[in-house]
Amino acid sequence: MAHFHVATTLSRGACAIAGQPASLKGSVMSSKLYVGNLPYSVNDDALRHNFSEYGNVASAKVMTDRDSGRSKGFGFVEMGSEAEAQAAINGLNGQSVDGRQIVVNVSRPKEGGGGGYRSNGPRY
Repeated sequence: MAHFHVATTLSRGACAIAGQPASLKGSVMSSKLYVGNLPYSVNDDALRHNFSEYGNVASAKVMTDRDSGRSKGFGFVEMGSEAEAQAAINGLNGQSVDGRQIVVNVSRPKEGGGGGYRSNGPRY
């Protein structure tokens, strides 16, 4: 099992979200987070364990290739509240995990179609 650990070279306060105000008053935020640039060795349990330091983790999922089962290098974590999600962003975004600088931000809704078969045949 891979260990997901955050290098202690950066202080927790040193992680700011570029362009984000310190106060998010009045903005709509979600408790679902996107976690990108993960080492391929990180699994669901490791993701859950490390985010649990910032609050209740409702779910943690590393996305994997459907054929090979190999990690795609990103995942999603749903925290128990928006405040816990913000704490996780502040604490983990930009941190080094096994030599990779991870990205943690609010997950945006999936846009448009994507994947799957699309026929360009006539529509009736």
